[in-house]
Amino acid sequence: MKLLLTLTVLASAAVLLTAADASGVTYVGHEKVAAALAKGGPLVTGTNHLVSGSHREKGGKVEVHERETDIMYVTDGEATFVTGGTAVGAKATKPGQMIGSDISGGETHHLTKGDVIVIPAGTPHWFKEVPKTVSYFVVKVLKQ
Repeated sequence: MKLLLTLTVLASAAVLLTAADASGVTYVGHEKVAAALAKGGPLVTGTNHLVSGSHREKGGKVEVHERETDIMYVTDGEATFVTGGTAVGAKATKPGQMIGSDISGGETHHLTKGDVIVIPAGTPHWFKEVPKTVSYFVVKVLKQ
């Protein structure tokens, strides 16, 4: 059931991206994908989407993206991930982007391999703890 949900979410993201930008097909070879998952890095940049591989060995800062919905698929490892609530100490880093130090009143999720989480634009989110490592794909759908 979990695999079916994962495939459904990824297929839905692909349909949204294809419908929004039908100018061509983008192929990324497995070596570049593996490198992005090992160290983090961009894979595809379109007019209304970004796809990247990410790798973390520790927690991070609270992020809020006003115009980007994040769709994450965990490929390996685990993390404590917090969403929602209010970003504490939020400061703008560039237009439409903020970082903070904590989340007040958020919901905690234990992410593990195979999980998918969708964070709507404007929602605070945070990799609070990463016990060892976590690798994941991120699809950012940009509001026009």
